[in-house]
Amino acid sequence: MRTPAAFEATGKSPRDAKKFALRFWAIRNSAAMERMYNGLEWTLVKLAPAFTAIGWERMEKPVAKVEKLVKGALFDCKMCGQCALSSTGMSCPMNCPKGLRNGPCGGVRANGNCEVYADMPCVWVKAYEGSQNMQDGAAIAVPAKPVDHRLKGTSSWLAVAREKSGYNARIAAERAAAAAAAKAKAATGKSGGAKA
Repeated sequence: MRTPAAFEATGKSPRDAKKFALRFWAIRNSAAMERMYNGLEWTLVKLAPAFTAIGWERMEKPVAKVEKLVKGALFDCKMCGQCALSSTGMSCPMNCPKGLRNGPCGGVRANGNCEVYADMPCVWVKAYEGSQNMQDGAAIAVPAKPVDHRLKGTSSWLAVAREKSGYNARIAAERAAAAAAAKAKAATGKSGGAKA
């Protein structure tokens, strides 16, 4: 049976449902996928000083290519740049034809299939099934932020590494300090000018 993928262009022929087999395998084995991801995340955070030395911007393209290859095969990833797999049972919410990021619509069929594509299992039904096997399975109940489409195609692996390594906080602190210094300098210049 043929099943269209989310966000496929009009007129593009849908893919064979057998191509989703690996995605469903990843959901069934979500506990193992979670452990693998935690190991990858730990490694990337440890590599953060090297990424800083090389330049995060220079790392973006090669890492995004690898990420797209791996996550595309395992999860039918759409490279939104804001991966939610660790909180959605390893079922990518970007595969929902309606683009729902925080749970199923009201039209899930009695057999657990999608309202839009009757032969496709609902992404969120699968997400719930996968989350039940994961250590942090309760994370599925935490609402996700809206998708920032400016990040499409970027590496969520690097984004997580930047955040968890403290790089983002350090950059924000440096910018705040520079802004405060500039403001103090401007205030000193104004008060110095008033006296003259």
